[in-house]
Amino acid sequence: MSERSEYIVYVDESGDHSLVDINDQYPVFVLAFCIFKITDYVTDVVPKIEQLKFDFFGHDMVVLHERELRKAQPPFDILRDETTRNSFHQRLSQIMATSKYAVVAVAIRKNEFKRRVGTNANPYSVALEFGLERVFMHLQGLGQSRRRTHLVFESRGHAEDKDLESEFQRILTTTKMRGMPDSFAFKCANKQANSTGLQFADMIARPIGLKVLRPNQSNRAWSTIETKMRKSTHGNIEGFGFKVYP
Repeated sequence: MSERSEYIVYVDESGDHSLVDINDQYPVFVLAFCIFKITDYVTDVVPKIEQLKFDFFGHDMVVLHERELRKAQPPFDILRDETTRNSFHQRLSQIMATSKYAVVAVAIRKNEFKRRVGTNANPYSVALEFGLERVFMHLQGLGQSRRRTHLVFESRGHAEDKDLESEFQRILTTTKMRGMPDSFAFKCANKQANSTGLQFADMIARPIGLKVLRPNQSNRAWSTIETKMRKSTHGNIEGFGFKVYP
């Protein structure tokens, strides 16, 4: 058995990976990976999110979900009050900005992807492979190669989870990156597990997609996300922490 890693990775998506019926308003698929050092996650990130939930909702059963937050849907209907909404988003933004974590993200432009490779290739599979390679290189740089790191994906149903695990294992079996197969372990968790890490991944995925689709549009969340992305030694994120394909 591999030595246990000091890190954990949470993965979520924005958009769907279907090439049959592409949404004209959001023709992109994003896979976002949030990489935490476990000690930072346990001692700092989780307590801050828990305190936020108690302060605004009186309990910690609330699952932060970007879509429901954005639309102020229950249980986030308290955000329909402007003062409460501003206070909540200020606190959440501060947590996202000051917490220690790294981001790797892959965005697939679905129309261009379909024109280039047809409908036989799966955008999710392509994004997953690009993402796993960059997460591995990041962890390798932190001395975690061949130390078992768990990657936690949000569950989408039994059949979908089995397909995802099969694709995950296929990539590890066929990769040419030495050490990667011994470094990763697959895990799925339901949204109702209330995982802080999965909630982070959920909240960063859509702003990344919006940055790809409308790069000149105001995007406050992107300003924080960009600072967290894996970078080259020269500070570049393109191809290192952020892959847009094609």
